[in-house]
Amino acid sequence: MFTQLNPTLPVHVLERGDAYAIGVIDYGQEHNLIWVTVLNETGEVWCAPNPMVRFGKNWTMGRKEHHLVTQSKRREREPAGTAGLCDTCTETARA
Repeated sequence: MFTQLNPTLPVHVLERGDAYAIGVIDYGQEHNLIWVTVLNETGEVWCAPNPMVRFGKNWTMGRKEHHLVTQSKRREREPAGTAGLCDTCTETARA
């Protein structure tokens, strides 16, 4: 079943970035929900499985940013080829 979301929902797709969810696909009880998302940075449309999608922080709801979102955003900011390096090695690679 496909459900169009109106209004769209701001989400973070792990390893892809911030996005808006425009729909949800539900294949049934043996499957993850599939979120149809549009990435903010590139405009690409991705279908992301439920474990890869997180809502952002919301001060009024008392929801803090999920630690996986924080890690994902940190990796997005790292220069190419420095993922997984210690701080000293990353600084050396940037120089």
